[in-house]
Parts: sequence; structure tokens; C-alpha cells
Amino acid sequence: MKRTLVLGIIAMSLLACSKTGNESNPLLNQPNTPYGVPAFDQVKNEHYLPAFEEAIRQNKAEIEAIVNNEAEPTFDNTIVALDRSGLLLDRVTGVFFNVLEADGNDEMNEIAEKVSPMLSELSDGIILNDALFQRVKFVYDQRDQLGLNPEQMRLVTETYKSFADNGANLPEDKKERLKEINQELGLLSLKFGNNVVAETNACQRFVTDEAQLKGLPESAKTAAAEEAAAAGHPGEWLFTPKRTSFTPVLQYCENRELRKQLLMDYTTRANHDNENDNKAVIIREMELRIEKAKLFGYDNAADYILADCMAKNHQTVDAFLASVWAPSLEAAKREAAELQKLLDEDLQNGKCQMSNDKSLQPWDWWYYAEKLRRAKYALDEEELKPYFELNNVRKGAFGVATKLYGLQFEPLKDMPVYNPEVEVFKVTEADGTFVGILYTDYFPRAGKRPGAWMNNILPQYIDAEGTDHRPVIINVGNFNKPTAGNPSLLSMDDVETLFHEFGHALHGLLSKAHYKSLSGTNTPRDFVELPSQFMENYAYEPEVLKTYAFHYQTGELIPDSLIAKINAAGKFNQGFVTTELLSASILDMDFHELTTAEGLDVNAFEKASLEKMGMIDEIIVRYRPTFYNHIFTTGYEAGYYSYTWAAVLDADAFAAFKETGNLFEPETAKRFRHLLEQGGTRDAQELYLEFRGKEADPKNLLRRKGFIE
Repeated sequence: MKRTLVLGIIAMSLLACSKTGNESNPLLNQPNTPYGVPAFDQVKNEHYLPAFEEAIRQNKAEIEAIVNNEAEPTFDNTIVALDRSGLLLDRVTGVFFNVLEADGNDEMNEIAEKVSPMLSELSDGIILNDALFQRVKFVYDQRDQLGLNPEQMRLVTETYKSFADNGANLPEDKKERLKEINQELGLLSLKFGNNVVAETNACQRFVTDEAQLKGLPESAKTAAAEEAAAAGHPGEWLFTPKRTSFTPVLQYCENRELRKQLLMDYTTRANHDNENDNKAVIIREMELRIEKAKLFGYDNAADYILADCMAKNHQTVDAFLASVWAPSLEAAKREAAELQKLLDEDLQNGKCQMSNDKSLQPWDWWYYAEKLRRAKYALDEEELKPYFELNNVRKGAFGVATKLYGLQFEPLKDMPVYNPEVEVFKVTEADGTFVGILYTDYFPRAGKRPGAWMNNILPQYIDAEGTDHRPVIINVGNFNKPTAGNPSLLSMDDVETLFHEFGHALHGLLSKAHYKSLSGTNTPRDFVELPSQFMENYAYEPEVLKTYAFHYQTGELIPDSLIAKINAAGKFNQGFVTTELLSASILDMDFHELTTAEGLDVNAFEKASLEKMGMIDEIIVRYRPTFYNHIFTTGYEAGYYSYTWAAVLDADAFAAFKETGNLFEPETAKRFRHLLEQGGTRDAQELYLEFRGKEADPKNLLRRKGFIE
């Protein structure tokens, strides 16, 4: 997604709200809260629309002041002024969109549908304002004579590119069409996400006979029983397309038919030809994305989007994905053959339902992979879960940051939050210097979109007086809720997810940029996953496990025997994991390499894409199109490859520590922290080379996955 100056540009002054008649609106006043966090507890739905209207009005006035400045354009009166515009809008969007994603409701969805075109209009009004662009261009053209430091030069260059890449150089008729496209894309993105949430919430599968749940762990049955009771079905068990609900069934339940039903519930969301169907939304989004790319002279959306990324074009991405796809697919085929043998045994022994289907199916993979893991490594994930209590895992992640960077985490009570399940932490340096505020929100609810993510509530920047405004960051997840008898116990995948999102949080918290549009995670998308995936490496290191993996009932530290099993199984099932992810990446690229959407049939296109890549029938692509939020809602279009691209970087970066013999080697940690602090103030490749001293070696990733020795 091209850089835009509307939501990422924030800054200087809040005008007196007494002049607007909105004195009682908590979004329009500097909050009297600890550390200036938003007054979430005072915000009501009726506050949002007036707050957006006023914030947009103020932002427009700030832009007009820049445009109407009679002085010759300079770095300060144009480029910096632009970066420091829109502080109020930043605060309003930081509250609204975070709450919408994590604790939304129908009324907020309606507000979002009203606000989206307003924000698109504002963004276009800034980017396509020719008088403003001419001032930016004047400074850009003079940049080499201005004596700018590297960060200032980066700001000038990126600001100019933001305008040029988003239409400032287009003729007037194309600018008008671009505005229409942007507004419609914004609404379609909202509709896509809302449809996925609606489909997820609407799908409920009740089981009335406990015998149908044979093999399912008691903790999963208890959670399903509590969900059923809450839904008005006491004495039954409720399963939904939420991962925390259906994943244990796929892993442990002997009932092959139930496994199939639940996997199909998950993978067919928004693909039922009903009011929540997303196929028409996808077709229209692709039509508009292709048209938009062609306005800028590109044949397809992928090349338009990738021009700002490390990869630069679709050919580079395709070649990269192909290089990893081949060894991944071969590994997956070997794994499938092993799992087929286990299915054959069950068929021969009469232990398998649907015995007329003798081939391994996608709904069999997780079940037999779990059996194989137990057989090969005597590792049962249910045996591990008691050691992965949520609060302890979070402490473990915090502890890694303490050892690497000296950071301290203090829980804060009585802080304003938008939901009682949200927790808040004050982050400081070892000497007590304030770093920022971290919110965590880990449990699923009806108004929360699926998945896990990090976001800014307020970004870091240094103002004109030299004050360093520290960030407010949030980590959101959908982990198992505590039940009547158990706390929240995490799966191995959940543990990695928590560490992953915390890595993003550290990227935001440690930022030391002067300018908001360059701070924190404002980096190329194929670089932004490096800090998050780097943190995953620590999750199961024995030295780290011994700091957080305590049995929730006995307090016993995880035994060395279990740690040995975890590490022995570290390369297990990686063919499946990587193939599932890469197939989604290739599908994303295939969509965005289209030069026309005429005649596009979404399901047929997906089928053809999977056949072209040679996808095996035993694995379903991680995200099927109609619920592929990454590329049709959250701005990762032509960008899902970045997880694998960044995996090459993170495996290589972690190897830098391994090579020293110390996971927390101080000098290496200092260099990596410096990389995190820079945000987008420097070229991403330049930053990595400065940290590592050489190009990232892809063999470190292939070796970690067990694809090569």
C-alpha cells in the first residue's frame, strides 16, 4: 500500500474545543489521564462522528495554513509542518479504529462506513492539492543544497514520494477518478472485513452427544460447554470458526466428520452466496486496484504497490517465493506420506469414520500430525499447555526484552480501557526513563476481528521544542479465554504469536525518530515483519523457557525432558507450515498480477492458482480469498510474501546472536536495538547491512526449517 499522508501525519496543536461546541466530547480535549493515554472509559459511540468532523476540519485548516504561507517553501515551513499536522485526527483515529477492530459493534460499523469516505476525501485533498505539492516539490528539488541530515533528507524524499506515488503528478481528470477509486476501495475494505466477522459470529455448530468428542481434551470440552451454555444450550458443546474453538478438534478429536465440518466452516466463510458473501467485493476491489495501477502507468497492482518495498517488483517476489516453495512442497509431500500411513492403520483397524474416503484430507492433517508428533517425539501439546499460562508467557516475552534492551514492565491499575479484559503496562529503561505505554487485549469476543496484531494508539515523535512524545502501543490477540477451572493456557502456536506481536510492539516502543511519518513501524512492509519474527526465535530457547514455563497448578518449572522434546520437534511439520503460508503468498501475488478483472471467477481463479503452483490436495491454503483479510482489508495486498521475506532476515539476525554463543550478547543486542530505534528514518537494506555487516543468508531459514543440513 502506498504511503499516504492522512492517518500517518500527526502533530502540533489541539485547538480550544470551547470554540467548537464540543466541550463534553472526551476525544476533543487533551485527556487528563496518566501519561496522556486516551480516555477510553469516557468515550461513547456518539462522540466519534463529531470528533472526526472537528479533527478533519482542523487538519484541513492546518494544510491551508501551509499552502497560504507567503514565505518561500522551506524544510521547516512545508515538510516539517506537514508531518506535524493532524494531531487531533491522529488521536481520534487511534481510538476509533483500535476499538472498532478489537471491540466493535454494529453502530461503530455504521460510523466507519460514514467516516471512511470522509478520510479518503481528506487524504485525496492533501495528496492531490497541487499548490501544496508544488511547495513540497520546491523543497525536494533543492534538497541537496539545504544541508539536511540523513533523517531530514529521508523525510523530504519520502514526503515527495508520498505525493507522487499517490497521484500528485496526474492530470486533473485522472486525479478526480483516483479520488473516486480511493473512496470506493475504502468502503469495500470495510464491507469485506465486516462480512468475515458476521460470518464468523453467525456460524455455530452444536454437539449434543459427548461421545462425538472422543479424544478432545477436557479443557477444550469445558470451554465448548461454557460457550454453549452462554448461547442458551446448556448440556451441549458449541464450536465456531474461531481458531481457539476449532483447532483442538482438528488436533485431537477422533470424529473425522466433525473435523471436516469445522474446517469447512472456517475455510468457506463469506463464500455462501448470501448477504455476507465476499466474492463480488473481491472482484470489485481488483477492478479498482488494477484501474488505479494503470492510472500510474503500471500494468498490474502488484508492481504499483511493490515499488516502495524492498522487493521493488513482482518478478523479484515471484522468484523469491519459487526458491522457497520448491523445498517446502517436497517436505510437505514427505510429511503427507507419513501421515497417510497413520490413516491407513486406522482404516485397517476400523478406527476411522468416513472409511469410504481412504486418502488423507485437509481435515486429517492436524489430527495425524499430532499423533505422529507424539509417536516420534513423545510430545503432546496438551502436556505442554499447563506450562504456557498466558500471564507467565507474557512475562517471558517481557523478560527477553529486559535481557536484550534493559526494558522494565510495570502493570498499571485503574487505567482507562475500552474493555475490562484489557491490561496496561508502563515501559521504562533500566534507569527509570519513560519509554511508553503498552496495552494488551488477548481474548476473543463477538466484536473483535480474527487474528492477532499490533497497532499504534499514539505514535512516537520529537516536537519542535525537542520534547520526545513517547508512544502508546497495543497488542491484540484471540487466545483461549479462562474457563471456570483453568486460566488461559496457550498452544505452542499461541506462544509464538504472543512473542511475534510483542516484537512489533518493541519496534513501536523503542522508536527514536523525530518525525511521525518515519517513526516505529513506518517501514517497507517486507521489512516490518523482521522485528516481530525475530522475537519468535526466543520463545522456545531452553534458556528462555526456564524463565516463564511454570505449571499453572504446581508452580513446577518445565522439566528438561519436555524442553528436549520441544527442541527435538522444532523442525517437525515445517513442510506443512511453510507450504500453507507460501501458497497464500503466491495466491496473493496471482491476484495482484492480474491486468484485468474482466470475467474473474474468484473460486475458479483460486483453484487455477493452486493447480499452477502444484499445491497438494492434502493442504488447504492458509487464507482462502473470501476471508483473506490481509489482502482485502488490512493493507497487505501484494504483501503477504513479506512474512517469508522477513523470515530470511530474522533467521539471519538470530544467527548473529547464536554465532556469539550468547542469546543476549550485549553488543549484538545494542546493534539490533539501534535498528529498531530507527523506524523508517533510513533505507531498510542499509539498516540491516549496518546491523549484520553482510547480506542476509537464506540458508539460515532453510536450515532452521530442516530443509537443508
